[in-house]
Amino acid sequence: MTEIKIENLVKTIKGNKVIDNITLTLTSPKIVGFKGINGSGKTMLMRLICGLIKPTDGTITINGKVLHKDISFPESVGILIENPAFLDGYSGFENLKMLASIKNIVKDYQIKDIIKAVGLNPDDKKHYKKYSLGMKQRLGIACALMESPDIIVLDEPTNALDSDGITMVKELIVQKREEGALVIISCHDIDILKELSEEIYVLEQGKLTDHFNVEE
Repeated sequence: MTEIKIENLVKTIKGNKVIDNITLTLTSPKIVGFKGINGSGKTMLMRLICGLIKPTDGTITINGKVLHKDISFPESVGILIENPAFLDGYSGFENLKMLASIKNIVKDYQIKDIIKAVGLNPDDKKHYKKYSLGMKQRLGIACALMESPDIIVLDEPTNALDSDGITMVKELIVQKREEGALVIISCHDIDILKELSEEIYVLEQGKLTDHFNVEE
């Protein structure tokens, strides 16, 4: 089981508390939704959980290890936050293969399988700079999922996707939860958020204002 324990978390930027004393615990296997308008702190909280930025105060502990003290980043995490970004002069497969070489835990066929799963052709030689917005989003999702991480963080994963793409994303998120992952998502479409999530946390102006079990 994966556990993320967030205690008294604060992030201040230019004197403004963008994350204001948040405390919560997330455990796998589960799909957890973050709800809030733009500027509510959803994306900032995701960045903090992923270790991409350091908190001003408070702690994030993942499986007993404190971020930025015991570990620099979660040891097993897949991330799609805001717009995906890859190298323009390489194909989708080439981009993912380069990233996969960092840990070297997935084979070429596994990279190709996840590219197929998101509706792209792994043998397509087209460079990333020629991808449509929807294709870029699909590749970003493939990147987040390709190593079957214990923690998956997806910020607005349905952005730029058509109805088939949205269905694909929902199916993959549910599949990863069934495989034991802790999946953290944000989505402007509250119906999608409620359909997928088992728990939803509501943020307003950096504060955690509500939390509810979707089934209840």
